Amino acid sequence: MAQLTSIEILLPELRAYAIAICHSRHEAEDLVQDAVERGLRSDRKPTLLDELRPWMFRVIRNLHYDELRKRRVRREYFAAEKRLSTETGPSDTERDVLIRLAFEKLPPETREVLCLVDIMGLKYAEAAKVMDVPNGTVMSRISRARKALLEIVDGAETSKQEATRKT
Repeated sequence: MAQLTSIEILLPELRAYAIAICHSRHEAEDLVQDAVERGLRSDRKPTLLDELRPWMFRVIRNLHYDELRKRRVRREYFAAEKRLSTETGPSDTERDVLIRLAFEKLPPETREVLCLVDIMGLKYAEAAKVMDVPNGTVMSRISRARKALLEIVDGAETSKQEATRKT
């Protein structure tokens, strides 16, 4: 009979841990599968079983919290989208298009901070880590970016209103 690998030996414990932190067995199984896959692909995984065990638990935990964070961001994004669509009504499709076009006119650094904070829902500290800048830099950049976006949108709306009045 073939000898079991270290990860195969740990599978029952990994499953038990995943079930303890997940809402369902299905999620737990997916989590363990993702963790094992990551563990097998890693060049830097511990070789000793006593070191591999906590390392794999940490992989499961990190994957789980990454997934929860993704779900929260999606939930917040869709809630904001729903709120905006009910607040503004169906007639603001033009404004949505206008905002998207204005967003594309912004410089890449400005779009980056708006995307991370306003679209993806990252906190300032998280965006600062992604962009490798201090928190204060993110705060000032997001303020300037929002102002620039509003100026473009307001300018375009003013032009549109003036054009409508002339006809």
